[in-house]
Amino acid sequence: MKVFYTNLHVVGDNLCSHMKGIDMEKTPKLWYVVVSLKYVGLRINKENIGVVDEFNKMQYYRSCLKNPQSKVRNFLVGGLKLNERIITFIVSWILTPRGSNHSVLTEEDLVLIYCIMN
Repeated sequence: MKVFYTNLHVVGDNLCSHMKGIDMEKTPKLWYVVVSLKYVGLRINKENIGVVDEFNKMQYYRSCLKNPQSKVRNFLVGGLKLNERIITFIVSWILTPRGSNHSVLTEEDLVLIYCIMN
């Protein structure tokens, strides 16, 4: 596995690597097949968050907390219930990776979690 990740590079939307004389290419459609998701639907980004009906980020975040009555200053992962924390991990580390601060949820993260859970 170390050789796979050492040689890993991105070409367009595909992950490519070279291992033991074999070129490998992982496409988004292949990843969807692996995790049993459909390759259709709405792509959530900053421009189209409003199309998700009945979404209130504060209300939804409170519904994901172990203790919904606690004060909310930031949308932190630490207080979430187990299922929501696991999905948050998948969203922030795998589906929409970012360089830093995986412990704070963005509005896009909350919308993706909402869409996955519902």
